[in-house]
Amino acid sequence: MDSITHTLFGITIYKAIDKEDMPKPLRRSLLFTAIAGSQIPDIDVVSQWWDQEGMYLMWHRGITHSIFLVPVWALLISLVCYAIWKVKDKRIFYTGLLAVFVHNTSDIFNAWGTGYLEPFSSVRLTFGTIPIIDFVVWAIILGGFLVSRLRKFSTHTVFKGVGLLIALHFFIQSAHGFTIYQQVKDEYDQIALSAEFVPWNFKIIGKKEQQVEISKATSWSEPRPEVVLDTADVSLDRLFEENARARTLYQWAPFVVVVMKDGKFGIYDPRFYRNGQSFLFEYIETH
Repeated sequence: MDSITHTLFGITIYKAIDKEDMPKPLRRSLLFTAIAGSQIPDIDVVSQWWDQEGMYLMWHRGITHSIFLVPVWALLISLVCYAIWKVKDKRIFYTGLLAVFVHNTSDIFNAWGTGYLEPFSSVRLTFGTIPIIDFVVWAIILGGFLVSRLRKFSTHTVFKGVGLLIALHFFIQSAHGFTIYQQVKDEYDQIALSAEFVPWNFKIIGKKEQQVEISKATSWSEPRPEVVLDTADVSLDRLFEENARARTLYQWAPFVVVVMKDGKFGIYDPRFYRNGQSFLFEYIETH
């Protein structure tokens, strides 16, 4: 998910806590924990500063997004709260656990995916059933703020409901994606899903032999092919030798399109193909 959505998740977690008669230092600690926990796995973006080998694709959403690091981040945030506000309360740790868990788990639903099981597995876990920016999530959280202003329900009750509605949205959206996947999985050698911004609408990216087909699909209609991409069957050794980022992209993506045209030899991730190009494209000049 994007940084705004992660921040909104943190605010939702904080709002869902019953803070009646809670001392101010503890409230501040919980607010800091909910926001920091919702952002801290993305601290891996700093690795761009020293990346000289094109490894950022593997590092971003890698070990910092591992499910096994969730309690480590929660403990670290708890120690920071104690150092600043001198508060020791198990609710701080549990809030940190929830915030980091929500961040890491929500990211596996995007096409980008995460190293959810690192360091025990290097597999990039991705479902592709939720867009990175999900306006439905934003609308649910906005609705929570509007309902809470009516003061007919306590704020923490409203935002517990918001959390449940977001979880339900993820479940329904992913059920649609799974249905589509099951319908077309036998038609391709490899397949990936990428959720559109419109709910229940997806792109199917399927590879069969030396072609990659991108189609639009819903669970209640037949897939509609948009574009067919030819991928060259050539050795990539020279590309990898001259462009380290290309090797990383090849390892990171579920599959790639190989192109040799217009004086360029390269590969790109077709899941992010828009308007005739993919923003994840690594190449070398051949003339």
